Amino acid sequence: MSDPIKEIKLPSGKKRYRFVLDIGRRPDGGRRQLTVTKDTRKEAKAEYARLVNEKNSGTLIVPNKITLDEWIDQWLALKAEDLEVTTMNSYMTTLKPVRARLGHIPLQQLTEEQVVDFVKWMLAEGRVRHRPGTGLSTTTVDMALGRLKELLNRAVTKKLVRINVASEVSIPRKARKAERKAKIDVPPWNVEEVRTFVAGILDERFYAPLLLSLLGLRPAEVCGLRWEHIDLDARTLQVASTRTLMNNSIVVEKDTKSQASDRGLPLPAPLWEALRKYRAVQAAEKLAAGADYVDSGYVLVDEIGVALNGKHLRKAAYRLMGKLGMRQVRLYDARASCLTYLANQGVPEHILARWAGHTNPKTTRKYYVKPDVEDLRGAAATWEGLHGVPTQQREKL
Repeated sequence: MSDPIKEIKLPSGKKRYRFVLDIGRRPDGGRRQLTVTKDTRKEAKAEYARLVNEKNSGTLIVPNKITLDEWIDQWLALKAEDLEVTTMNSYMTTLKPVRARLGHIPLQQLTEEQVVDFVKWMLAEGRVRHRPGTGLSTTTVDMALGRLKELLNRAVTKKLVRINVASEVSIPRKARKAERKAKIDVPPWNVEEVRTFVAGILDERFYAPLLLSLLGLRPAEVCGLRWEHIDLDARTLQVASTRTLMNNSIVVEKDTKSQASDRGLPLPAPLWEALRKYRAVQAAEKLAAGADYVDSGYVLVDEIGVALNGKHLRKAAYRLMGKLGMRQVRLYDARASCLTYLANQGVPEHILARWAGHTNPKTTRKYYVKPDVEDLRGAAATWEGLHGVPTQQREKL
């Protein structure tokens, strides 16, 4: 076998040692070759042996000049077949700071230190909109770091890089703790607040859609609900589609969030009555509008039948909160008010999860069941038995 190492004489008279190694096939079927040049024959032989060994063992990483920004484009293209348009939009938005800060770096030159500095930058001054130059939330940083780890894992699988340099990077515990101390937590409405709101909007046009939110539906599910999904005779509804507002301007109509989100729910009597009246109101509006009426089929529509979106529903809810002098909470948190109340009334966890549209009951319990001090009164009364003095005897004292 001929020596693969060839001596190359430069115009200056210096010698270099070069070899060419076949490393596979290109997509068009042509040979892929790697050319390596070293200063000494010894270095060239050592490098040749290393590369041949990695080629034979399937661990060879071929040098390339792909930047992180270019790989993000390729990775998103690979993900596109599996992701819905709204999820793709979320991925692209989450990766914007990654592109801005690290995108220019060649993928194979990215270091763990650069990723650590990127995380510190995001926490300290990564915000672009709404108070630019200030730090982003740990949740936002978590999402960006998570996507970076995911796309680097894929790069390892595709043998573009040897290791995922972001795999051991995390948000410092001190940053999480500082954010928790500074964060103003806005709890969802308690039972009395829900009752005050319901009583105060009885005569409002959006009474029924807002009750749907208090039933535990996501805002996008309320917006996506059609009359064909509601059976007033059987007193049931089917959550089967959503209408989501993407980038605060583009309405996207799609299936439910997950298979578990596609669920049937019974209609409580107050909601059944509200929907029955709301349908009659819409029938009267259709008659009055005549040919100008848009028969969209959605439950949440304006006076001429045009389907509304989450922004409209949110603005209506906030207007009514202000009118009633109530503290403003996110409409999405109506889910927590509903599920916390049901949990406090002893509804089993698997039923709660089904009601919420979750696959795992742990998700419902962790994120949506939020008992407040008043919810704990029963536990306090139970604790009194541990104290040792019966309630009746204390009352005599």
